[in-house]
Amino acid sequence: MTAKPVFHRSWLFAPGDSERKLQKVLDAGADAVIIDLEDAVAPERKSLAREMVVDFLRGPARAAPCTVYVRINPWGDDVSAADVDSVMRAAPSGLVQPKAESAQDVIALHSALLALEKEHGMTPGSTSILPIVTETARAVFNIGSYSVGVPRLTGLTWGAEDLGAAIGASDRRDAHGEWLAPFEMARSLTLMAAHAAGVEAIDTLHADFRDHDGLVAHATRARRLGFTGKLAIHPAQVDPIHRAFTPTSDEVDHARAVVAAFEASPEAGAVALDGRMLDRPHLEGARKTLALLREG
Repeated sequence: MTAKPVFHRSWLFAPGDSERKLQKVLDAGADAVIIDLEDAVAPERKSLAREMVVDFLRGPARAAPCTVYVRINPWGDDVSAADVDSVMRAAPSGLVQPKAESAQDVIALHSALLALEKEHGMTPGSTSILPIVTETARAVFNIGSYSVGVPRLTGLTWGAEDLGAAIGASDRRDAHGEWLAPFEMARSLTLMAAHAAGVEAIDTLHADFRDHDGLVAHATRARRLGFTGKLAIHPAQVDPIHRAFTPTSDEVDHARAVVAAFEASPEAGAVALDGRMLDRPHLEGARKTLALLREG
């Protein structure tokens, strides 16, 4: 029997150079946390932050109930190489790779990780990679490259801020808070590529952490579109995201009824349920709904 996938509903960021925030992030109840060595850390503090992250991974994070990733600097220079050399000593669950421009960038990082995993006695391939795939204009043209056969890929996520800066956009959202066309396109392509690859589709963050209603609305819509989780920048965002990405009891009951109906007629291409005819896409949708449930 194939193991049920475990989706991470919330991915909460914390800066790697703040001891207080590093401790606080573990108490927020997020499914996954991302310790940041990139944008949240000033250049002159990156060396200090690396050592703090290693201590954090070896200490408090070791017994944490959540998955712990580290966002490194964009791969390909001495800064990112120092990030990876340092944090791999403490065996993080995975790395978030910013400004990835194609699957080849992930493959390049994968090759470097193989050597470091061997050096530190880790299982080859055990460190996952979550790329942010929309942070340059060139990257958007290559989102489809992640759709098949990329090693270590745990999910795909996207970001609007860096993309907006790259294309010179003065706004990202319209007057109603919805994404403007270039950003909605990047978001949709990320969603499609993630599902094509069979990995987690993770929506970008809601930047205004005081806007509870906006967060709930956007997270709920993201789940309805097919995203399985969302980035977060404040502990207060975790619980609303979890509620948005957890199917309601009515949705679960209906999904279970759909699966049961097809299991009762395994040779049927379509079945009747509550006065409606349902075909195989409905079964697939029901299975995806049930896959979002977390035990406990």
